[in-house]
Amino acid sequence: MKRNSLYLLALFCWLFTQSCTRTGTETASGEAREVWSKKQANAWYDKQGFLIGPNFSPSTAINQLEMWQKESFDTATINRELGWARTIGMNTARVYLHDLLWQQDSLGFLKRIDTFLDIAERHNIRPMLVIFDSVWDPHPKLGKQREPRPHVHNSGWVQSPGYEALRDSTHYPRLERYVKGVIGRFRNDQRVLAWDIWNEPYNLNEGAAYGKQELPNKLTYVLPLLKKSFVWARSVNPDQPVTAAVWAGNWSTHEGLSPIQKVMIEESDIITFHNYGPPQELEERINWLQRYGKPMICTEYMARPNGSTFQSSLPIARKYNVGMINWGFVSGKSQTIYPWDSWEKQYTAEPPVWFHDIFRADGTPYSQAEVDLIKSMTQVKAKAKQ
Repeated sequence: MKRNSLYLLALFCWLFTQSCTRTGTETASGEAREVWSKKQANAWYDKQGFLIGPNFSPSTAINQLEMWQKESFDTATINRELGWARTIGMNTARVYLHDLLWQQDSLGFLKRIDTFLDIAERHNIRPMLVIFDSVWDPHPKLGKQREPRPHVHNSGWVQSPGYEALRDSTHYPRLERYVKGVIGRFRNDQRVLAWDIWNEPYNLNEGAAYGKQELPNKLTYVLPLLKKSFVWARSVNPDQPVTAAVWAGNWSTHEGLSPIQKVMIEESDIITFHNYGPPQELEERINWLQRYGKPMICTEYMARPNGSTFQSSLPIARKYNVGMINWGFVSGKSQTIYPWDSWEKQYTAEPPVWFHDIFRADGTPYSQAEVDLIKSMTQVKAKAKQ
């Protein structure tokens, strides 16, 4: 009788654990929540203030894997560099995750995300977390990451899911567990600003970088998985908005959007987009997207030689109340001070005009005028560096 009682107690504990796990990863009805209405989206945005920040990876990490893996998770650098963001009034950051990190060590990965969010909260920064990414190297590998190629823009950034996982649907249950597991864990965590489901899902990386290594007919695999990913994300009923940013192409009419672009717009709680063009183009794209009646955040911009600068972009953003997240923050292993054409053109020294990034590794601004403008836009006085 005692053995049976112990068995029943153990069974009850196991069932209770499973029930708690499901509660954290599903709505009460077991169905995905609806896409936010215009009213819901604008009510959320009205509480945020003017959102401004960088796409953030610590200067000591060449890519998402090096940022997050246990052996290279550099909390000292993260804390120092997010402190610099705070001093110039930034209040958000767009930060990339990776599915292989979940496969490698899901519990450890969640713990490191929690640690990161604690550090960000210390500096009054609420990150937007990116789940998948279709840009740069399609063959990610866990473990020690390669060293940067000298003077080459983003020479080690990796896609998620990679070539093999994207083409082989037997990986999709793992990807589903990753999406639900990460978003479910932080679904009502006020330290998280939003969830970006997929970065540039229709980017084919054409050119000298990885175009020839891409999966043939890549978009035929991306489109159905993108749809599934939105469903998986909403199935855990996150308090935060779910979105994916359109980039490139003509968005002047909804009917003219590609199938992938339509999914990105129609499944997003708020509207996000990228623009690396001059101010006239930024304003045009904002005007195109206003037809959806939802708040907007530009989640990538600022390529100085292209005419996309803080000075040209931020006043337009304030005019239309559009959040702004620039690419790059501290010059480091990503080497994004170099332009995209560094994959084809040989650079031997720092370019006279940085492509991206705001600070040098010692915390010195690339341009004092830029950081002064950012401070004035956020109406936050600079604090002494930590």
